[in-house]
Amino acid sequence: MNAAARAAFVAVFVVAYGLWLVGCDSSSSDSASTSTTVAKSGTGLTLDPNKNYGDEYADGILPVGDGKYTRQNQPEQGYVYVCRVPAGGGGGAQTRGPWFANDNTEYDINEKVAVAGNVQWDSSYTITITGSSRIISTNDLPRDHTTGVFPVQPSDPAYQYDRNPNSIESQSLTYTLDANPTVQSAPSCVSGEVGVMTTGVALFDAFDAGGRDAGAWEVQDGCDGHPQMSHEYHYHTLSKCIQDASVHTVIGFALDGFPITGPKVAEHNILTTKDLDECHGITSEIQLDGKTVTTYHYVMTQDFPYSASCFRGTAVPPRESDHQR
Repeated sequence: MNAAARAAFVAVFVVAYGLWLVGCDSSSSDSASTSTTVAKSGTGLTLDPNKNYGDEYADGILPVGDGKYTRQNQPEQGYVYVCRVPAGGGGGAQTRGPWFANDNTEYDINEKVAVAGNVQWDSSYTITITGSSRIISTNDLPRDHTTGVFPVQPSDPAYQYDRNPNSIESQSLTYTLDANPTVQSAPSCVSGEVGVMTTGVALFDAFDAGGRDAGAWEVQDGCDGHPQMSHEYHYHTLSKCIQDASVHTVIGFALDGFPITGPKVAEHNILTTKDLDECHGITSEIQLDGKTVTTYHYVMTQDFPYSASCFRGTAVPPRESDHQR
């Protein structure tokens, strides 16, 4: 399917899914300034607030996205546009869990095990706007939600599928993002980390190190996070502990500065990947820096590829360690 056909497909063929939302506070700290410039979408894809997008994944059965990546300046809806092909190996689950179904093309999120534990952390998170920059500083320890016990303990049922040996440790992360991002003429690729959430936790792309669907394969804790080799706690998917997953609520920022929101339009009216553009975004009205603005933004969905799958704006470089696990 060529780019023009895919664009037409996205504009007319929309479906949606259900999402069970529980959890914790996702509100961000007060910023130093509430001024913002609304960015033009450049994609032609806008949210219809009067449309019922449906509740397609209400049963929790999700598609598996193993190997769904593109390169060579060919972003595609439902795929991750990667800067480099995953090398394979180097971390991730040791075996396929029993939650896989239908010849391993789908997985049941309700059947997937989670790493046990209820560990409290002393988190640190600030967000300020200085000039044209949005500066986010975090120690990467989650605000207002706990984590599982890592390394995964042999007594934990999750151990038989994913023996994650990494511990969670405080980081010193500062993101200097564009506070007024603009859509570029062509999307750019992603490489491991794609953003930071208002929980204070880093957001990685949809893959483990081997190019497998991390949401399907890797065993996270009850808030959908786990640490990698540099002890950095992170999400690949929408955390159940983000309480407000409305499409109008900012729950994070991508590395190009564009906001990230949840998928919920209304009760049983939930966006899915098929409702979004090839970078997993849409233009709609959101609450940003204390103002109601209409802008392009990424949407976290329950289905693959979960979050930003390419960048519409100019992204700051991710850290090299982000691709480990």
